[in-house]
Amino acid sequence: MVATPSPSQAEVILVGCGCPLRGMGWYHAVQMLGNECPSAKLCHIVEPWFLGPGATGPGGSEFAEFKSKAEADHQVGFYKSLADVPPVADGVKRLALISGRTMDNPRLLGESIAAGCTVIYLEKPGAPTVKELEVMKSEAADANVKICMGYNKNVCKYVRNAREFAAANEGSHVTFVSNNTYENNASSLGECFERNAEGMLKNMAIHELALLASFYDVTVDNIESVVVDKDFSSMQTLPGPSGKEFTDFDKVKFTIKTKTGKAVSVQADRCGGDTSFAMVSDADGKEMFRHCMPDEEDEANVSVLEAKYPGAMPYFFSQDPDYTTVKERVAKLCATGEEAKDIATIDIAISALQIAEYLTPMMQKELKA
Repeated sequence: MVATPSPSQAEVILVGCGCPLRGMGWYHAVQMLGNECPSAKLCHIVEPWFLGPGATGPGGSEFAEFKSKAEADHQVGFYKSLADVPPVADGVKRLALISGRTMDNPRLLGESIAAGCTVIYLEKPGAPTVKELEVMKSEAADANVKICMGYNKNVCKYVRNAREFAAANEGSHVTFVSNNTYENNASSLGECFERNAEGMLKNMAIHELALLASFYDVTVDNIESVVVDKDFSSMQTLPGPSGKEFTDFDKVKFTIKTKTGKAVSVQADRCGGDTSFAMVSDADGKEMFRHCMPDEEDEANVSVLEAKYPGAMPYFFSQDPDYTTVKERVAKLCATGEEAKDIATIDIAISALQIAEYLTPMMQKELKA
């Protein structure tokens, strides 16, 4: 007997669970199984790798243990492909949460539509290229299927608070700062550059570009100017573990002004530490406000989660409330039709990738000069 949703819940198919403690899909699963998203009922998990060739490899035994527990405790069904999931029952609203490899998303979107899903949650950036996202948008529209993006910073407390403070202080300026914890050496950054070969702006900083598209009217067509902070920004060419060389930014800072009169800055640093924040400054550049993630409230929650899931990826914990919020709003949209407030759409995803593709060569040229 497979789990079934209540009339006020979406029936969720999780596509791509990954390894327990490491896969983002796994963390989505434990949040839903823990009833942290009341409008989402996790009924089906599609996991081609660990139910196929990966079953006997690294992580295979951990996945098998998770599967047994989810089946016994929550009646979750497990499948190797979306085609194996039972047809959607009459009156049930079905949601696909796709959390696999970005390159597989165009195919998985089509398979999710064929499986009867009316809403699809895609992890960022959605697809490798703008062209693929545009085809996916058209395919979903033709099937009357809505696409929501997992850009969780759109609902982050620190982003919301900074936007509200700036709105109440005319003439102020917002800077979104994203940091990561790579070591500042060729070995660590070379591994990072190879693993995230799409580049910093399509990977680490894509969340910030989605914020710009969502809340500051930033599109390629609406950009009036881009000023790169050359003193802060840095680009390197480094060998990855394979020996092949990769060129990418290890840190960037830039300010965009739009033709409609808005201005906003982004700073991203691969080696900047484990705190990201939003800062509001006055017209003279003096800082007026800053809200960090994680803050004290977040850190208390992190401690609880570290004890609950020892050894899991640290970023799961600091962003835990935001993952819950995004899933709940998307599930409620699927179940009831209620608008998913502040959740990024496929149009935002397209704009964010277009901005990344526009900025990258321009900034590379500036930093080579």
